Amino acid sequence: MKIDLSVIIVNYNGSKFLENCLDSLNSKLSGISFEIIIIDNQSTDASCAFIKKNYPDVILIESKINYGFGKGNNEAVKHAKGEYLLLINNDTIVLNELKPVLELVKKDSTIGIAGINMLNANKEYIPAAGNFPNLKNMFQLIKLLDISLEFKTGIFSKLQYEVDWLAGSFWIIPRKIYQEIYGFDEDYFMYVEDVDFCKRVANKGYKRVFLPQYNYIHFVGFSNAKKPLLIAGYKIYITKHLQGFNKIVCLTALATNKLVKKIKKSIKLD
Repeated sequence: MKIDLSVIIVNYNGSKFLENCLDSLNSKLSGISFEIIIIDNQSTDASCAFIKKNYPDVILIESKINYGFGKGNNEAVKHAKGEYLLLINNDTIVLNELKPVLELVKKDSTIGIAGINMLNANKEYIPAAGNFPNLKNMFQLIKLLDISLEFKTGIFSKLQYEVDWLAGSFWIIPRKIYQEIYGFDEDYFMYVEDVDFCKRVANKGYKRVFLPQYNYIHFVGFSNAKKPLLIAGYKIYITKHLQGFNKIVCLTALATNKLVKKIKKSIKLD
């Protein structure tokens, strides 16, 4: 049977999330021929045993090392048979039927990536799209999310928006485009690899579209302790994608951001 959609999940110690995630996918992918591929990044919990026992149809790749997010996806996609990919985090629950999203991507060859509305565990809006790095938002990373008032409030007036980047916790993307840009840049281990990926998709002339009428829950686990990883990721991004004066100034802005956060932490203001 021809497979339309390969669902790719990178798992690391996610056993507590997997049942809800996989059950929601099996429910909300009705009308689509699909496969689910999970690459396990050397989990130390019971993830692999749980998958084998409860979801025998899932294609499970048990890695002997922790590849991280980007390389983990790249390894899993090598096994994909679908013409389209759904890259989704393990700590998610899909709330709406996904066939209309897939059909939109199929019909519009200008779309490189489609993303949908992200909610937290309380079903409250969380921004899932942002601006590419520039001088202004490297001083204040929160400005990366400052697209418009609608993206601040989560109250949307349109069915589709074109954005710079989409959060990598949910993407539908043609496999040929994934392969055209050679997947994720493996210089990133965690954080900002999704921004980099979207930038390279943009460089090829494809749109990144946000569809707010479709929703998923994401049990987001970001904390202040992970901010150094975020800043390190943006440093890699700036080094790769900016040149000349802009590169120098943005690296300086990012370093200033890091210093301010360190000072705030030392006097307990952050």
